[in-house]
Amino acid sequence: MTELRMLPRAVDGSGYRLGAPQRAGALTMVPVFGPAYPGIVPPRHGLKLGRVVTYGQVELTNPAGSGVAIVPLHVGYIQDAAQNHALCRSAFIAAGQTLRFDDACCVQESQGGYLAGREDQWFFVLPVELRAAALRLRATANYSKLWGDIAAFNRRYGLPARGHLEQVLTRQRAGLTQYRSRLERLEGQLGALFFVGDSLAGVEIAPDPEYFADVWAALACFAYGPAAWFSAEPAGDDTPLAGDSVDGLRAALAARRGARADEVRGWLAAAPWVPGELVEEERYLDLRLSTVDGGAVAGQVVTDGSRLVYASLFAAAG
Repeated sequence: MTELRMLPRAVDGSGYRLGAPQRAGALTMVPVFGPAYPGIVPPRHGLKLGRVVTYGQVELTNPAGSGVAIVPLHVGYIQDAAQNHALCRSAFIAAGQTLRFDDACCVQESQGGYLAGREDQWFFVLPVELRAAALRLRATANYSKLWGDIAAFNRRYGLPARGHLEQVLTRQRAGLTQYRSRLERLEGQLGALFFVGDSLAGVEIAPDPEYFADVWAALACFAYGPAAWFSAEPAGDDTPLAGDSVDGLRAALAARRGARADEVRGWLAAAPWVPGELVEEERYLDLRLSTVDGGAVAGQVVTDGSRLVYASLFAAAG
């Protein structure tokens, strides 16, 4: 597990390295370490939900005194007694500025009420099964545009076929949030590869470790957690280690970790992971926000020249 090689050709992934894989049931996380990019405000400090103007129109604000906010791709917000919303794209928001997203989507079909700015905001990232559809629908102003895909997502997991994402995100929240603790976010980690079973499901890279810490739970628990939670894939080798001494247990643990790393290395080699070309969407000073849609892999990437700043790429088949 060494270099990061799952990026579009125009993006320089040098300087990044992969750590030892961790597994929790059907979900495997491979930590990513690399160079931090300065000047990006982490989401919990640099991104606040202001209000929902009307269904499908969401305002976000960067309240920081300096630094640009990169809106996490497919971020969503949930509040009681309000129509929950998610965004279909990323964006830049300068310090002290507010940006209105007219192409947001409602993710709770028959719930009325508007989201409002609060101190107790918590955000999620859309489950990977919905992300390709959401990305295709960016720039489409229709608040109900994802309801059919959410209904199919629910039907897939034996839930009522309605456009209500909270059937998974809130009703299964206790189970899904276990991934946050069972998979350990490491010191200096600024990204991760996520596998569901033996399939590479996502590549998530943040500008720095603080930004990644802010999005960690949203990614592990809600973007990739549902697919693993409901997966029929085998959970891997969780049998107790065998050894008649401390040294014996250490050797058994090292052997298991080595075997797991070899297994994941094989998954990476076999993954049909070929991101397409970058299509520029937006600029902020030297930063470029681009969309990737190459069939099997989709998502968005922020670069400074060829240098990677942020990436959220996922298996488009979900």
